[in-house]
Amino acid sequence: MRSLRAIAAVVALAWAGVATTAHAAPAQPCRVDGLAHEVLCGSVARALDPARPDGPQIEVHYVVVPALARRKLPDPVFLLAGGPGQSAISLAPQVMGVFARLNNRRDIVFVDQRGTGRSAPLDCDEPREAALAESADPQAQLRRLAACRERLLKLPYVRSATDLGFFTTTLAMQDLDAVRQAIGAERINLVGASYGTRAGIEYQRLFPGAVRRSVLDGVAPPDMVLPASAATDAQAALDALFAACGVEAACAREWPLLRQAWDGLLASLPRAVSVPDPLTGRVESFTMTRELLLGAVRAPLYVPTLAAALPAAIHAASQGRFEALAALAGALSRRGGPRLYTGMHFAVICAEDAPRLATAGVAATRDFGDGLAPLYAQACAAWPRAAVPEAFYQVGPAATPVLLLSGGLDPATPPRHAARVAQALGAKARHVLVPNAGHGLMGSGCVPDLLYRFIDAADDAQALALDTACITSIPRPGVFVPPAPEAAR
Repeated sequence: MRSLRAIAAVVALAWAGVATTAHAAPAQPCRVDGLAHEVLCGSVARALDPARPDGPQIEVHYVVVPALARRKLPDPVFLLAGGPGQSAISLAPQVMGVFARLNNRRDIVFVDQRGTGRSAPLDCDEPREAALAESADPQAQLRRLAACRERLLKLPYVRSATDLGFFTTTLAMQDLDAVRQAIGAERINLVGASYGTRAGIEYQRLFPGAVRRSVLDGVAPPDMVLPASAATDAQAALDALFAACGVEAACAREWPLLRQAWDGLLASLPRAVSVPDPLTGRVESFTMTRELLLGAVRAPLYVPTLAAALPAAIHAASQGRFEALAALAGALSRRGGPRLYTGMHFAVICAEDAPRLATAGVAATRDFGDGLAPLYAQACAAWPRAAVPEAFYQVGPAATPVLLLSGGLDPATPPRHAARVAQALGAKARHVLVPNAGHGLMGSGCVPDLLYRFIDAADDAQALALDTACITSIPRPGVFVPPAPEAAR
Protein backbone atom coordinates (compact mmCIF):
# COMPACT_ATOMS: atom_id res chain seq x y z
CA MET A 1 0.00 0.00 0.00
CA ARG A 2 2.91 2.37 0.80
CA SER A 3 5.07 1.21 -2.13
CA LEU A 4 5.72 -1.88 -4.23
CA ARG A 5 7.48 -3.29 -1.17
CA ALA A 6 4.23 -3.38 0.75
CA ILE A 7 2.02 -4.80 -2.02
CA ALA A 8 1.50 -8.36 -1.02
CA ALA A 9 -2.59 -8.70 0.01
CA VAL A 10 0.26 -12.26 -2.14
CA VAL A 11 9.03 -23.92 -10.45
CA ALA A 12 7.88 -27.35 -10.71
CA LEU A 13 10.78 -28.57 -12.91
CA ALA A 14 11.55 -32.12 -13.96
CA TRP A 15 13.56 -32.67 -10.79
CA ALA A 16 10.79 -31.39 -8.46
CA GLY A 17 10.55 -33.47 -5.33
CA VAL A 18 13.84 -35.31 -5.75
CA ALA A 19 16.32 -32.66 -4.64
CA THR A 20 18.17 -33.84 -1.53
CA THR A 21 19.80 -32.06 1.35
CA ALA A 22 23.46 -31.46 0.56
CA HIS A 23 24.33 -30.68 4.15
CA ALA A 24 22.37 -30.16 7.35
CA ALA A 25 23.98 -28.29 10.23
CA PRO A 26 22.83 -29.82 13.54
CA ALA A 27 20.33 -27.60 15.32
CA GLN A 28 21.89 -25.83 18.30
CA PRO A 29 20.37 -24.08 21.32
CA CYS A 30 19.89 -20.39 20.58
CA ARG A 31 17.87 -17.32 21.43
CA VAL A 32 15.42 -15.50 19.15
CA ASP A 33 14.36 -11.95 19.94
CA GLY A 34 10.80 -11.89 21.21
CA LEU A 35 10.74 -15.53 22.36
CA ALA A 36 11.03 -15.98 26.10
CA HIS A 37 12.73 -19.36 26.12
CA GLU A 38 15.68 -20.99 24.46
CA VAL A 39 14.96 -22.63 21.09
CA LEU A 40 16.91 -24.62 18.51
CA CYS A 41 18.44 -23.02 15.41
CA GLY A 42 19.63 -24.98 12.40
CA SER A 43 20.18 -24.78 8.66
CA VAL A 44 20.37 -26.94 5.58
CA ALA A 45 22.65 -26.25 2.63
CA ARG A 46 20.84 -26.19 -0.70
CA ALA A 47 21.83 -25.67 -4.30
CA LEU A 48 20.34 -22.42 -5.58
CA ASP A 49 19.50 -24.28 -8.79
CA PRO A 50 19.02 -28.03 -8.13
CA ALA A 51 19.98 -28.71 -11.75
CA ARG A 52 23.44 -27.31 -10.92
CA PRO A 53 24.47 -29.05 -7.69
CA ASP A 54 27.99 -27.65 -8.10
CA GLY A 55 26.68 -24.12 -8.63
CA PRO A 56 25.85 -21.44 -6.05
CA GLN A 57 24.83 -22.74 -2.63
CA ILE A 58 22.52 -21.15 -0.07
CA GLU A 59 21.77 -21.86 3.58
CA VAL A 60 18.09 -22.30 4.50
CA HIS A 61 17.67 -21.47 8.19
CA TYR A 62 15.03 -22.73 10.57
CA VAL A 63 14.03 -22.43 14.21
CA VAL A 64 12.41 -25.18 16.29
CA VAL A 65 10.43 -24.26 19.40
CA PRO A 66 10.62 -27.58 21.28
CA ALA A 67 7.52 -29.17 22.73
CA LEU A 68 7.11 -28.62 26.45
CA ALA A 69 6.20 -32.22 27.28
CA ARG A 70 8.88 -34.85 27.56
CA ARG A 71 6.75 -37.37 25.68
CA LYS A 72 6.13 -35.20 22.66
CA LEU A 73 4.23 -36.24 19.54
CA PRO A 74 6.31 -37.02 16.43
CA ASP A 75 4.54 -34.70 13.97
CA PRO A 76 5.65 -31.05 14.35
CA VAL A 77 3.75 -27.99 13.13
CA PHE A 78 5.37 -25.90 10.38
CA LEU A 79 4.33 -22.27 9.84
CA LEU A 80 4.30 -21.07 6.21
CA ALA A 81 4.59 -17.28 6.13
CA GLY A 82 2.71 -14.89 3.85
CA GLY A 83 3.70 -12.15 1.45
CA PRO A 84 5.22 -13.59 -0.61
CA GLY A 85 8.28 -12.21 1.10
CA GLN A 86 7.78 -12.57 4.86
CA SER A 87 10.30 -14.27 7.13
CA ALA A 88 8.71 -17.07 9.16
CA ILE A 89 11.32 -16.78 11.90
CA SER A 90 10.59 -13.08 12.36
CA LEU A 91 6.90 -13.94 12.81
CA ALA A 92 7.58 -16.51 15.54
CA PRO A 93 7.14 -14.11 18.49
CA GLN A 94 3.82 -12.87 17.07
CA VAL A 95 2.27 -16.28 16.43
CA MET A 96 3.55 -18.46 19.26
CA GLY A 97 0.51 -17.42 21.28
CA VAL A 98 -1.65 -19.05 18.60
CA PHE A 99 0.41 -22.23 18.82
CA ALA A 100 0.80 -22.29 22.62
CA ARG A 101 -1.53 -25.23 23.21
CA LEU A 102 -0.15 -27.18 20.26
CA ASN A 103 3.35 -26.55 21.58
CA ASN A 104 2.60 -28.57 24.72
CA ARG A 105 3.26 -31.82 22.84
CA ARG A 106 4.47 -30.74 19.39
CA ASP A 107 7.51 -28.88 18.14
CA ILE A 108 6.70 -25.68 16.24
CA VAL A 109 9.00 -25.07 13.27
CA PHE A 110 9.69 -21.80 11.47
CA VAL A 111 11.60 -21.95 8.18
CA ASP A 112 12.84 -18.80 6.52
CA GLN A 113 11.88 -19.39 2.89
CA ARG A 114 14.73 -18.85 0.46
CA GLY A 115 14.96 -15.13 -0.29
CA THR A 116 13.74 -14.05 3.18
CA GLY A 117 15.12 -13.52 6.65
CA ARG A 118 18.29 -15.53 7.24
CA SER A 119 17.95 -17.67 4.10
CA ALA A 120 19.81 -15.96 1.24
CA PRO A 121 17.67 -12.82 1.59
CA LEU A 122 16.71 -10.78 -1.46
CA ASP A 123 16.49 -7.56 0.48
CA CYS A 124 15.89 -4.32 -1.37
CA ASP A 125 17.00 -2.41 1.72
CA GLU A 126 14.13 0.03 1.50
CA PRO A 127 13.37 2.30 4.46
CA ARG A 128 10.78 0.87 6.83
CA GLU A 129 9.13 4.28 7.14
CA ALA A 130 8.93 5.72 3.64
CA ALA A 131 7.63 9.27 3.50
CA LEU A 132 4.06 9.71 2.38
CA ALA A 133 5.15 11.70 -0.67
CA GLU A 134 7.55 8.93 -1.78
CA SER A 135 4.61 6.56 -2.18
CA ALA A 136 2.72 8.81 -4.59
CA ASP A 137 4.80 8.16 -7.72
CA PRO A 138 4.52 4.66 -9.29
CA GLN A 139 7.36 5.42 -11.70
CA ALA A 140 9.61 6.26 -8.76
CA GLN A 141 8.69 2.90 -7.23
CA LEU A 142 9.66 1.13 -10.46
CA ARG A 143 12.98 2.98 -10.53
CA ARG A 144 13.70 1.89 -6.95
CA LEU A 145 12.89 -1.70 -7.90
CA ALA A 146 15.27 -1.54 -10.88
CA ALA A 147 18.02 -0.20 -8.61
CA CYS A 148 17.30 -2.99 -6.15
CA ARG A 149 17.63 -5.59 -8.89
CA GLU A 150 21.08 -4.28 -9.76
CA ARG A 151 22.16 -4.47 -6.10
CA LEU A 152 20.90 -8.03 -5.79
CA LEU A 153 23.11 -9.09 -8.69
CA LYS A 154 26.12 -8.39 -6.46
CA LEU A 155 25.10 -10.92 -3.80
CA PRO A 156 27.52 -13.86 -3.40
CA TYR A 157 24.81 -16.42 -4.20
CA VAL A 158 23.64 -14.56 -7.32
CA ARG A 159 26.14 -14.95 -10.16
CA SER A 160 23.88 -13.79 -12.97
CA ALA A 161 20.46 -12.25 -13.51
CA THR A 162 19.11 -15.75 -14.21
CA ASP A 163 19.86 -16.75 -10.61
CA LEU A 164 17.21 -14.31 -9.37
CA GLY A 165 14.64 -16.70 -10.85
CA PHE A 166 15.48 -19.52 -8.44
CA PHE A 167 13.40 -18.26 -5.53
CA THR A 168 10.06 -19.80 -6.43
CA THR A 169 7.45 -21.61 -4.35
CA THR A 170 8.34 -25.05 -5.68
CA LEU A 171 12.03 -24.72 -4.85
CA ALA A 172 11.15 -23.32 -1.43
CA MET A 173 8.93 -26.32 -0.68
CA GLN A 174 11.76 -28.65 -1.66
CA ASP A 175 13.86 -26.75 0.87
CA LEU A 176 11.11 -27.19 3.45
CA ASP A 177 11.13 -30.94 2.94
CA ALA A 178 14.90 -30.91 3.41
CA VAL A 179 14.30 -29.30 6.81
CA ARG A 180 11.68 -31.97 7.59
CA GLN A 181 14.29 -34.63 6.87
CA ALA A 182 16.95 -32.80 8.87
CA ILE A 183 14.82 -32.77 12.04
CA GLY A 184 13.79 -36.39 11.55
CA ALA A 185 10.04 -35.91 11.17
CA GLU A 186 8.23 -38.54 9.10
CA ARG A 187 5.08 -36.39 8.74
CA ILE A 188 4.32 -32.78 9.52
CA ASN A 189 1.35 -30.47 10.01
CA LEU A 190 1.22 -27.33 7.89
CA VAL A 191 -0.28 -23.98 8.88
CA GLY A 192 -0.15 -21.47 6.04
CA ALA A 193 -1.38 -17.88 5.98
CA SER A 194 -2.15 -15.88 2.82
CA TYR A 195 0.68 -16.67 0.36
CA GLY A 196 1.67 -19.41 2.80
CA THR A 197 -1.47 -21.26 1.70
CA ARG A 198 -0.10 -21.41 -1.85
CA ALA A 199 3.12 -22.77 -0.42
CA GLY A 200 1.18 -25.35 1.58
CA ILE A 201 -0.80 -26.48 -1.46
CA GLU A 202 2.43 -26.89 -3.41
CA TYR A 203 4.13 -28.84 -0.61
CA GLN A 204 1.16 -31.17 -0.49
CA ARG A 205 1.36 -31.64 -4.26
CA LEU A 206 5.07 -32.49 -4.14
CA PHE A 207 5.19 -34.51 -0.91
CA PRO A 208 1.69 -35.82 -0.14
CA GLY A 209 3.00 -38.64 2.01
CA ALA A 210 4.74 -36.20 4.35
CA VAL A 211 1.60 -34.24 5.27
CA ARG A 212 -0.62 -35.18 8.22
CA ARG A 213 -2.93 -32.12 8.46
CA SER A 214 -3.04 -28.73 6.72
CA VAL A 215 -4.59 -25.42 7.74
CA LEU A 216 -4.94 -22.80 4.99
CA ASP A 217 -5.87 -19.36 6.34
CA GLY A 218 -6.84 -16.80 3.67
CA VAL A 219 -6.42 -19.03 0.62
CA ALA A 220 -4.26 -17.74 -2.26
CA PRO A 221 -4.20 -20.67 -4.71
CA PRO A 222 -1.53 -21.11 -7.39
CA ASP A 223 -3.94 -20.13 -10.18
CA MET A 224 -5.08 -16.94 -8.44
CA VAL A 225 -3.05 -14.50 -10.62
CA LEU A 226 -2.68 -12.01 -7.80
CA PRO A 227 -2.30 -8.78 -9.84
CA ALA A 228 -5.45 -9.63 -11.82
CA SER A 229 -7.66 -10.59 -8.86
CA ALA A 230 -6.62 -7.72 -6.60
CA ALA A 231 -8.97 -5.15 -8.13
CA THR A 232 -11.99 -7.47 -8.21
CA ASP A 233 -11.54 -8.57 -4.61
CA ALA A 234 -10.86 -5.08 -3.27
CA GLN A 235 -13.90 -3.70 -5.11
CA ALA A 236 -16.13 -6.36 -3.56
CA ALA A 237 -14.86 -5.49 -0.07
CA LEU A 238 -15.39 -1.75 -0.63
CA ASP A 239 -18.90 -2.30 -2.01
CA ALA A 240 -19.70 -4.41 1.06
CA LEU A 241 -18.53 -1.55 3.28
CA PHE A 242 -20.84 0.94 1.58
CA ALA A 243 -23.74 -1.53 1.75
CA ALA A 244 -23.14 -2.15 5.45
CA CYS A 245 -23.11 1.60 6.12
CA GLY A 246 -26.47 1.91 4.41
CA VAL A 247 -28.16 -0.57 6.75
CA GLU A 248 -26.39 0.34 9.99
CA ALA A 249 -28.42 3.04 11.72
CA ALA A 250 -25.51 5.08 13.07
CA CYS A 251 -23.62 5.08 9.78
CA ALA A 252 -26.68 5.80 7.62
CA ARG A 253 -27.67 8.65 9.93
CA GLU A 254 -24.19 10.21 10.01
CA TRP A 255 -23.26 9.76 6.33
CA PRO A 256 -26.41 9.12 4.25
CA LEU A 257 -24.60 10.10 1.05
CA LEU A 258 -21.33 8.28 1.66
CA ARG A 259 -21.14 6.71 -1.80
CA GLN A 260 -21.77 10.08 -3.44
CA ALA A 261 -19.06 11.64 -1.27
CA TRP A 262 -16.68 8.87 -2.39
CA ASP A 263 -17.51 9.41 -6.05
CA GLY A 264 -16.95 13.14 -5.66
CA LEU A 265 -13.62 12.51 -3.96
CA LEU A 266 -12.44 10.30 -6.83
CA ALA A 267 -13.60 12.87 -9.39
CA SER A 268 -11.56 15.59 -7.65
CA LEU A 269 -8.26 13.78 -8.25
CA PRO A 270 -5.46 14.41 -8.88
CA ARG A 271 -5.10 17.24 -6.40
CA ALA A 272 -2.38 18.77 -4.25
CA VAL A 273 -2.69 17.84 -0.57
CA SER A 274 -0.77 18.51 2.63
CA VAL A 275 -0.98 15.82 5.31
CA PRO A 276 0.85 15.42 8.63
CA ASP A 277 2.75 12.16 8.66
CA PRO A 278 0.96 10.03 11.32
CA LEU A 279 4.28 8.86 12.78
CA THR A 280 6.57 11.88 12.56
CA GLY A 281 4.04 14.70 12.59
CA ARG A 282 5.87 16.39 9.72
CA VAL A 283 3.54 17.97 7.19
CA GLU A 284 4.16 16.54 3.73
CA SER A 285 2.85 17.97 0.48
CA PHE A 286 2.29 15.80 -2.59
CA THR A 287 -0.19 15.04 -5.34
CA MET A 288 -2.99 12.74 -4.28
CA THR A 289 -3.68 10.47 -7.25
CA ARG A 290 -6.48 8.01 -7.78
CA GLU A 291 -4.08 5.10 -7.39
CA LEU A 292 -2.69 6.44 -4.12
CA LEU A 293 -6.16 7.03 -2.70
CA LEU A 294 -7.34 3.54 -3.64
CA GLY A 295 -4.27 2.02 -2.01
CA ALA A 296 -4.94 4.03 1.14
CA VAL A 297 -8.53 2.72 1.29
CA ARG A 298 -7.64 -0.87 0.42
CA ALA A 299 -5.19 -1.25 3.33
CA PRO A 300 -7.67 -0.87 6.24
CA LEU A 301 -10.17 -3.13 4.47
CA TYR A 302 -7.92 -6.02 5.54
CA VAL A 303 -8.97 -5.54 9.18
CA PRO A 304 -12.68 -4.98 9.96
CA THR A 305 -11.89 -2.99 13.10
CA LEU A 306 -9.88 -0.54 10.97
CA ALA A 307 -12.44 -0.60 8.15
CA ALA A 308 -15.06 0.52 10.69
CA ALA A 309 -13.33 3.92 10.68
CA LEU A 310 -13.29 4.24 6.87
CA PRO A 311 -16.70 5.94 6.49
CA ALA A 312 -15.57 8.80 8.75
CA ALA A 313 -12.18 8.99 6.99
CA ILE A 314 -13.74 8.98 3.50
CA HIS A 315 -16.21 11.69 4.48
CA ALA A 316 -13.41 13.83 5.91
CA ALA A 317 -11.26 13.32 2.79
CA SER A 318 -14.16 14.38 0.58
CA GLN A 319 -14.02 17.69 2.47
CA GLY A 320 -10.27 18.00 1.98
CA ARG A 321 -9.10 16.50 5.29
CA PHE A 322 -6.90 13.45 4.61
CA GLU A 323 -5.34 12.97 8.06
CA ALA A 324 -7.59 10.09 9.16
CA LEU A 325 -7.22 8.24 5.87
CA ALA A 326 -3.43 8.58 5.99
CA ALA A 327 -3.38 7.18 9.52
CA LEU A 328 -5.56 4.19 8.59
CA ALA A 329 -3.51 3.47 5.47
CA GLY A 330 -0.29 3.38 7.44
CA ALA A 331 -1.59 1.28 10.31
CA LEU A 332 -0.62 -2.02 8.66
CA SER A 333 2.29 -1.14 6.42
CA ARG A 334 4.54 1.04 8.49
CA ARG A 335 6.33 0.71 11.82
CA GLY A 336 5.75 -2.62 13.54
CA GLY A 337 4.41 -4.49 10.51
CA PRO A 338 6.07 -7.60 9.11
CA ARG A 339 9.03 -6.88 6.84
CA LEU A 340 8.66 -7.82 3.19
CA TYR A 341 11.70 -9.00 1.23
CA THR A 342 10.88 -7.28 -2.02
CA GLY A 343 13.26 -9.24 -4.23
CA MET A 344 11.77 -12.56 -3.17
CA HIS A 345 8.26 -11.12 -3.57
CA PHE A 346 8.88 -10.29 -7.21
CA ALA A 347 10.77 -13.52 -7.88
CA VAL A 348 7.58 -15.39 -6.95
CA ILE A 349 4.95 -13.10 -8.50
CA CYS A 350 6.88 -12.52 -11.74
CA ALA A 351 7.43 -16.25 -12.24
CA GLU A 352 4.08 -17.64 -11.12
CA ASP A 353 1.47 -14.91 -11.66
CA ALA A 354 2.67 -12.34 -14.19
CA PRO A 355 2.97 -14.74 -17.18
CA ARG A 356 -0.74 -15.54 -16.85
CA LEU A 357 -1.88 -11.91 -16.76
CA ALA A 358 -2.52 -11.81 -20.48
CA THR A 359 -4.97 -14.72 -20.29
CA ALA A 360 -6.44 -13.94 -16.85
CA GLY A 361 -9.16 -11.71 -18.27
CA VAL A 362 -8.56 -8.66 -16.09
CA ALA A 363 -11.94 -6.92 -15.84
CA ALA A 364 -11.89 -3.22 -15.02
CA THR A 365 -13.78 -2.54 -11.79
CA ARG A 366 -15.94 0.45 -10.91
CA ASP A 367 -13.41 2.15 -8.65
CA PHE A 368 -10.19 0.13 -8.69
CA GLY A 369 -9.97 -0.19 -12.46
CA ASP A 370 -7.29 -2.71 -13.44
CA GLY A 371 -5.83 -2.58 -9.94
CA LEU A 372 -2.27 -3.78 -9.57
CA ALA A 373 -2.06 -5.48 -12.96
CA PRO A 374 -0.43 -2.63 -14.96
CA LEU A 375 2.14 -1.89 -12.24
CA TYR A 376 3.13 -5.55 -11.84
CA ALA A 377 3.28 -6.00 -15.60
CA GLN A 378 5.82 -3.19 -15.83
CA ALA A 379 7.79 -4.41 -12.81
CA CYS A 380 7.94 -8.01 -14.05
CA ALA A 381 8.87 -7.11 -17.63
CA ALA A 382 12.48 -6.72 -16.53
CA TRP A 383 12.58 -9.22 -13.66
CA PRO A 384 14.32 -12.57 -14.33
CA ARG A 385 11.89 -15.43 -14.02
CA ALA A 386 11.96 -19.20 -13.93
CA ALA A 387 9.64 -21.35 -16.04
CA VAL A 388 6.60 -22.72 -14.22
CA PRO A 389 4.94 -25.80 -15.74
CA GLU A 390 1.19 -26.24 -15.90
CA ALA A 391 1.22 -28.87 -13.15
CA PHE A 392 2.03 -26.18 -10.57
CA TYR A 393 -1.40 -24.61 -11.12
CA GLN A 394 -3.39 -27.81 -10.71
CA VAL A 395 -4.88 -28.63 -7.28
CA GLY A 396 -5.61 -32.31 -6.88
CA PRO A 397 -7.54 -34.32 -4.28
CA ALA A 398 -6.10 -34.24 -0.77
CA ALA A 399 -5.13 -37.48 0.91
CA THR A 400 -5.27 -36.00 4.42
CA PRO A 401 -7.56 -33.42 6.11
CA VAL A 402 -7.31 -29.77 5.06
CA LEU A 403 -9.02 -26.95 6.98
CA LEU A 404 -9.59 -23.82 4.88
CA LEU A 405 -10.47 -20.52 6.60
CA SER A 406 -11.97 -17.49 4.82
CA GLY A 407 -13.09 -14.05 5.92
CA GLY A 408 -16.18 -12.81 4.14
CA LEU A 409 -14.85 -9.23 4.20
CA ASP A 410 -11.34 -10.11 3.02
CA PRO A 411 -10.20 -7.76 0.19
CA ALA A 412 -7.22 -9.95 -0.78
CA THR A 413 -8.14 -13.64 -0.44
CA PRO A 414 -11.95 -13.73 -0.20
CA PRO A 415 -13.96 -16.97 0.06
CA ARG A 416 -14.35 -17.43 -3.70
CA HIS A 417 -10.73 -18.63 -3.91
CA ALA A 418 -11.00 -21.06 -1.00
CA ALA A 419 -14.30 -22.44 -2.32
CA ARG A 420 -12.63 -23.36 -5.60
CA VAL A 421 -9.70 -24.99 -3.82
CA ALA A 422 -11.92 -26.91 -1.41
CA GLN A 423 -13.85 -28.38 -4.32
CA ALA A 424 -10.61 -29.49 -5.98
CA LEU A 425 -9.26 -30.98 -2.74
CA GLY A 426 -12.37 -33.10 -2.39
CA ALA A 427 -13.82 -34.98 0.56
CA LYS A 428 -10.85 -34.37 2.86
CA ALA A 429 -11.33 -30.59 2.72
CA ARG A 430 -13.41 -28.47 5.12
CA HIS A 431 -14.03 -24.82 4.18
CA VAL A 432 -15.06 -22.54 7.06
CA LEU A 433 -16.42 -19.13 6.06
CA VAL A 434 -16.52 -16.40 8.69
CA PRO A 435 -18.82 -13.76 7.12
CA ASN A 436 -17.66 -10.78 9.19
CA ALA A 437 -13.91 -11.46 9.28
CA GLY A 438 -11.18 -9.89 7.19
CA HIS A 439 -7.79 -11.12 5.98
CA GLY A 440 -6.31 -13.74 8.28
CA LEU A 441 -8.22 -15.55 11.01
CA MET A 442 -5.44 -17.32 12.86
CA GLY A 443 -5.41 -15.03 15.87
CA SER A 444 -9.15 -14.32 15.97
CA GLY A 445 -11.39 -15.39 18.83
CA CYS A 446 -11.48 -19.15 19.27
CA VAL A 447 -9.43 -19.95 16.13
CA PRO A 448 -6.28 -20.97 18.10
CA ASP A 449 -8.43 -23.55 19.90
CA LEU A 450 -9.89 -24.73 16.58
CA LEU A 451 -6.40 -25.18 15.14
CA TYR A 452 -5.43 -27.22 18.16
CA ARG A 453 -8.50 -29.46 17.98
CA PHE A 454 -8.15 -29.95 14.21
CA ILE A 455 -4.48 -30.91 14.38
CA ASP A 456 -4.78 -32.88 17.63
CA ALA A 457 -7.80 -34.94 16.53
CA ALA A 458 -7.07 -38.64 16.73
CA ASP A 459 -8.49 -39.49 13.30
CA ASP A 460 -9.46 -37.78 10.05
CA ALA A 461 -13.21 -38.01 10.62
CA GLN A 462 -12.92 -36.30 13.99
CA ALA A 463 -10.78 -33.54 12.52
CA LEU A 464 -13.22 -32.82 9.70
CA ALA A 465 -16.21 -32.82 12.09
CA LEU A 466 -14.83 -29.80 13.94
CA ASP A 467 -17.50 -27.57 15.54
CA THR A 468 -16.77 -24.03 14.27
CA ALA A 469 -19.83 -22.17 15.60
CA CYS A 470 -17.63 -20.16 17.98
CA ILE A 471 -16.04 -18.28 15.08
CA THR A 472 -18.63 -18.22 12.30
CA SER A 473 -21.09 -16.16 14.35
CA ILE A 474 -18.84 -13.19 15.20
CA PRO A 475 -20.53 -9.85 14.35
CA ARG A 476 -19.22 -7.12 12.09
CA PRO A 477 -17.63 -4.27 14.13
CA GLY A 478 -19.93 -1.28 14.45
CA VAL A 479 -18.97 1.80 12.46
CA PHE A 480 -16.82 4.38 14.21
CA VAL A 481 -18.59 7.72 14.60
CA PRO A 482 -16.28 10.49 15.85
CA PRO A 483 -17.54 12.30 18.94
CA ALA A 484 -19.19 15.63 18.27
CA PRO A 485 -17.05 18.73 18.94
CA GLU A 486 -17.63 20.46 22.29
CA ALA A 487 -19.34 23.40 20.59
CA ALA A 488 -21.93 21.08 19.06
CA ARG A 489 -22.92 19.48 22.38
